[in-house]
Amino acid sequence: MARKCDFCGKGTVAGNSVPRKGLPKKKGGAGQHIGVKSKRVFKPNLLKVKALIKGQPKSVKICTRCLKAGKITKA
Repeated sequence: MARKCDFCGKGTVAGNSVPRKGLPKKKGGAGQHIGVKSKRVFKPNLLKVKALIKGQPKSVKICTRCLKAGKITKA
């Protein structure tokens, strides 16, 4: 099974980790300097939950946002 929400389809997204050195000008420094960017991944907050789907209890992976919104009914 993929690392993806069964309801909204939220999954893993790639991005950059950007290190910033120095005090920003806004706070009285000489300005921030960006270091070497490296790749990173943002993973969704998934839970395995037993839910009622078409009246049958089934184990599904659901993100916490969908769970909190009440998109499923727990078995």
